[in-house]
Amino acid sequence: MTVAPLAIATQPALAVKPGRLDWWRRLPLKAKIGAVLLGLFVLASIIGPFVTPYDPSYSNPSPNLALNPPDAAHLLGTTQSGQDVLSQLLVGIRLTLELAAAVGVAATALSVIVGVTAAFLGGLWDDLLSLTSNVFLVIPSLPLLILLLGYLPQKGQLATILVLSLLGWPWGARVIRAQTLAIRRRDFIAASRETGERTWRIIAFEIVPNEVSLIAASFVNTVLYAIGASVALAFIGLADLNSWSLGTILYWAQSQQALQLGAWWWFMPPGLAVALMGTALVLLNTGIDELGNPRLRNAASAVKVNGHRQRPADPTPVWHPDSQEQQRSRLASVLHSFSRSSLMDGKAGGP
Repeated sequence: MTVAPLAIATQPALAVKPGRLDWWRRLPLKAKIGAVLLGLFVLASIIGPFVTPYDPSYSNPSPNLALNPPDAAHLLGTTQSGQDVLSQLLVGIRLTLELAAAVGVAATALSVIVGVTAAFLGGLWDDLLSLTSNVFLVIPSLPLLILLLGYLPQKGQLATILVLSLLGWPWGARVIRAQTLAIRRRDFIAASRETGERTWRIIAFEIVPNEVSLIAASFVNTVLYAIGASVALAFIGLADLNSWSLGTILYWAQSQQALQLGAWWWFMPPGLAVALMGTALVLLNTGIDELGNPRLRNAASAVKVNGHRQRPADPTPVWHPDSQEQQRSRLASVLHSFSRSSLMDGKAGGP
């Protein structure tokens, strides 16, 4: 019997290039939901001021337009001064996100500089920078924010950004310092030092690229902190009340007793926007942390064992019978086999 020779390909196989959306497929579901939800708010902040139906600061003198519920002319109703709530909301989302993004960039950059420098240089620098971050950590942030913004002569966006950035970097610096201490002991860092690489090149091209996911998570967490803090400061009146942000809308709604008057359309849309922004950032932060941490990524995957979803981090499952009938049948079979083996031993040991 003759065997046909195997065909050998003479042309080299083409390398399969990864698709452009492979990074999106690798993202956890939490990160996808958070990114989509946050993207909707970013889109609203970009196009919102250009599609506002009315001037958000225009007070209509007609008393018939005061505290009107949502209708065709005003989709989210009007305030006590006849101002359109939808126009205020679209402008407020943009201003709130701009402030939070600026605080996130400034505080994250400061935390990366302090954390990486303290861990990599060590010695006196580590003690000094760690002491500075610990001092900022033990200071109560909200009372200090109130004091600083209360005594500043100007209460604009720049003052709020500077104060929030000054108080928003210590937590990220502590986490990045701990990660840098683990990376600096690895072999490729020692090899870079032996080859004569400069310190700034080791930090910029060897250490920081290995902490991208941690830095991204710290940035998202700082943006979340900035949104909550800026809304809280504006709600108590420690912000520029002439500019429309989500906190400013809530301030005027509270000062004009919208809750007591039953004007839910005045305070619910900005409150819901703040809540959804926070939810999106929490989901995105959790997804980024899961993507960069192999243990969390493996724990997120689950398989079914005996009909139950089992995760790798859970204890080893123990099989349980489905019914009492199976338990009785198994016990009867064990007793029968035991009695039979005892009878056979008795016959074998007889005279």
